[in-house]
Amino acid sequence: MLKEAICTGASIEEAQAAAVSQLNAPEDVSVTIEVIDIPVKKTLGIFGGNLAKVRAYYEQADYLQAESYIRTILKGMGIDEVKITVEEVEDDIHIQLDCGDDYSTVIGRRGETLDAIQYLTRLIISKKTDGYKRVFINVGNYRERRESTLREIARKNADKVKKYGGKMCLDPMNPYERRIIHTTIQEIEGVESHSVGTENDRRVVIALAEGVKASGSGRPQFSGNRSDSRPSDAKPHEFRPNLNKPAGGNSQPRTPRSDIADAVLYGKIEPKKQ
Repeated sequence: MLKEAICTGASIEEAQAAAVSQLNAPEDVSVTIEVIDIPVKKTLGIFGGNLAKVRAYYEQADYLQAESYIRTILKGMGIDEVKITVEEVEDDIHIQLDCGDDYSTVIGRRGETLDAIQYLTRLIISKKTDGYKRVFINVGNYRERRESTLREIARKNADKVKKYGGKMCLDPMNPYERRIIHTTIQEIEGVESHSVGTENDRRVVIALAEGVKASGSGRPQFSGNRSDSRPSDAKPHEFRPNLNKPAGGNSQPRTPRSDIADAVLYGKIEPKKQ
C-alpha cells in the first residue's frame, strides 16, 4: 500500500522537509522524494512566481498492518511478550507467533481463538488493500499437529465406512479444517465426502463412493467418539452423532474442557524452528 505526502515550500529543501515530516514514515523504510515543481521567483518581485512542490512516498507492506493489529489484540488478552514473524508470498501472508507459555490462551478451545484472530486480521488487511490477501496465523507447530490429527480422523472414519457402509458425519469444522478432511478423503479409494449444514454447524459427511459395497458384515464396535458413536436403537449402517446428552435420567452434563486441555489435545506445542 502506497503512503505519500505532498508539501510546498519557498525552496525544494523546505518543501522536502515538510513532506517527510508529514509522511512520518518508519525508520526502517526507504522514502522516495519526487520534485513536482521547482520554485520560481516573482518578476520584479511582484508578478508570477510559485513555490517548490515535493512529493515524499514509500510502499508499506500489507503485513505491517497485520503485525500491529495482532499485537493490539494480544495485549488486550494480557499477552505483552510475543515474537511475530511475517512472510508475504504473493497473495498469502503467513504469520508465526511465539508467545512462550501463553500459547494455550492464544489457541483457545479447538483453535477457536486463533481462528478468530486470523479472521479479523484478514478483514483488516482486506480493507486497507486493493487486492485480496489470504492470512494464515500459526502458534508454534499447532497448525501442523492439528492437520495431522484431522487426517487421522479422516482415515479412521473412512476405514469404518468402507467396512460397514453407511455414512459418517463428523463434528462441525471451519472451512480450512473441512478442506483438510476432503483432501484426505480424495486420496482414499472407495469413499467420498461432502459438506452439510450452515455456518458454524457445517460439517463433513464421509460415505462410500458410488458403486462401492462395504467389505465387512455385522455391526461395528464403536469407541464412543462423537464422530462415530451410534445409539443402540439405530438401524444397521445408520450412524448418528452423539449430541453430548447425559446418559441416564438425572445425570449431570459433562463439564466442558478448559482451553489448556483442548490446546494440548493435539500434542505439545513446540516453537516452530526458523
